[in-house]
Amino acid sequence: MLTFLRRLCLAAATLGAICSPVLAANTHNQALYNSLAQAAPELNPQALKSALSAMQCAVNSGAKQAERLAVIDYSQPSTARRLWIFDLRKKSLVLRDLVAHGQKSGENFATQFSNRVGSYQSSLGLFRTQESYQGSHGYSLRMDGLEPGFNDRARDRDIVIHAADYVNPLWSERQGRIGRSLGCPAVRPQVARQVIDKLKDGQFMFSWYPDRRWLKSSAYLNCQPHQVASILTANDS
Repeated sequence: MLTFLRRLCLAAATLGAICSPVLAANTHNQALYNSLAQAAPELNPQALKSALSAMQCAVNSGAKQAERLAVIDYSQPSTARRLWIFDLRKKSLVLRDLVAHGQKSGENFATQFSNRVGSYQSSLGLFRTQESYQGSHGYSLRMDGLEPGFNDRARDRDIVIHAADYVNPLWSERQGRIGRSLGCPAVRPQVARQVIDKLKDGQFMFSWYPDRRWLKSSAYLNCQPHQVASILTANDS
């Protein structure tokens, strides 16, 4: 794609003013991907590419740039450290750890996802983290789902990041998986404060799985600027 754009720009000097920022943006995005992929070689490349594309679509459509990005790769088993947190400015990995999925999403592998209240399933797509608070699980973090039909009922469902004793690798020795949540991306108590402090106040979180309906319909993965802009405006109001 970059080679094609360079050739187009060279062939049509009148497009120079347009091509320069396009090339700069693509070069920056590719450099960011390369750095993060190198820092997280066990993260599914498609999950990382999708996370960066969705985030960039949101930013291009008016969302404030974030300092950090969390990616959950639900194509990996619960026994794997499938949560990655990246520092976008330093282009580095901050933390990689375990994360739970919902009780009704599956056993060791999450294969079913929902936006419905009472589903006890995890949700896919792009989230924006918000305020931290003290709740029934202690120090926790609220977030807003940005994808209508896939995760935008996160607040109604009380989908938050919180500590849970069942997010424990010792569970896998007895049950073949770690414990499961009611849909929240719960983390180990030992890292919960670090995770929440790194992600609170307007960072991006992205949950990925090769779900055909979501991949085909997501306004962020298939960047639809007008739709995304209206979603972001409604979310801010």
